[in-house]
Formats: sequence, structure tokens, C-alpha cells
Amino acid sequence: MAVIHHTVLTPTKLELLASWLPARPWYRGGAGGPDLAKAGGFRLDDPQGEVGIEFLVVTDASAADPAAYLVPLTYRGAPLDGAEHALVGTTEHGVLGRRWAYDGAHDPVLVAQLLALIEGRAQAQDQNASDTPDREVLRACANEVPLKAADFTTAEDGPDGTELSAPHGSVLHLHRLLHPAPQDGPPVPPGGAAGHVAGSWLLPDGTRARGLFAALLHTDRRS
Repeated sequence: MAVIHHTVLTPTKLELLASWLPARPWYRGGAGGPDLAKAGGFRLDDPQGEVGIEFLVVTDASAADPAAYLVPLTYRGAPLDGAEHALVGTTEHGVLGRRWAYDGAHDPVLVAQLLALIEGRAQAQDQNASDTPDREVLRACANEVPLKAADFTTAEDGPDGTELSAPHGSVLHLHRLLHPAPQDGPPVPPGGAAGHVAGSWLLPDGTRARGLFAALLHTDRRS
């Protein structure tokens, strides 16, 4: 299990994201830049114990309608070869030293563990405590063929999320712009989805929302 260090990051995650988010096609914030707050998320363990994996949810109050974004991040002790385009920034960790933070949609370690979570081979972990499962993260999978992270090598950003496509026709859709499910029901995956991950976060008014974080689709069943 990954060890969560309660220490100082310089710059902070929110400071890194404040510079990175406005260039994303799914950004809905104001022209003056985002007004970010940490709102939730979870972690996954790297089986090799080398890469930090976090699914961070942040809310942005810079526009008339506040937005919530899912930002999958990986933290590495050295640059990831060939991923310069996915670098969110570098930060100094009070215990681990310099860390390279990447958009996790482009990091094969995160993709592999997200697929493992969807298939039930990995357990979501609490964002802030070591060795503590996050029971609020729900997953489901009806796919009968094991998924391979090596197949999902193409990641493309769109107006509301990122799609990772595989040659056999599967698409892993990361919901970057989050939408709360109705209060009286659970998050509903798109029709024909073979699997999904759902979680919760805090809205700016302090109420708790639930929604889809990721969905495994087929190319003829995209939402």
C-alpha cells in the first residue's frame, strides 16, 4: 500500500493546476483563471510502489456556474520518457524531494490501474490516509475479455473529457467535467457501457455530489 506523507508541496497541487487547467478544452472557468478548491478524489496503488496515482477532484468558482473537474495525476521521481506534452509541472515534496506531476491519462501506470479498478482487480484507496480503502468509490464491469493497458495508447481531449481508444474498439472515457447525478438515484453509466467508476465530491455550497468518473464504452455506443 502507498504511504501518504502529510507534508508540504511547493508549489501546491492547486497552484500547478491553476496554470495548467485553462489550456484544457474542457475548462469552463473565467478569463482571469480558475479559483480552485480541493473537493474530493481517491488514490490507487502502483504495484511496483514507484508511482503515486491520484484521482483529484477540484471545484472552480471563477465562472458564473461553478464547475467540478476530475484530474487524474501521477507523481514520479524522474521524468516519464516521451510524456513531455502531459507534464502538469514539477513540485518539491517535503519528504520525497522533486516530483514530476503528469496528466495521468497519458501515464501507462495510471491507465493500467484504472482498468484494474474497473475489472475489480484493484481497490480504490482513501485520498488522505495510508492503507485505507475508499468505500465510496464504486465500480462495475460486464466486460468478459481482460483489458490491457498497452492497448489504450491514444488519448484525446474533448469538450467534456478524455478518450483513450484501443484497436479492438473499446474506448475508456474519463469524465473531466463532472456532472452530479440526481439526488434520488445513483450515477447512471451510458447505455451499452461495459464498465464504469463513480465517486463523490463536495460542491462549493458544502453539499455532497456523486457522479461518473470513467466509463468503458464501445465505439458504436459512445455517449
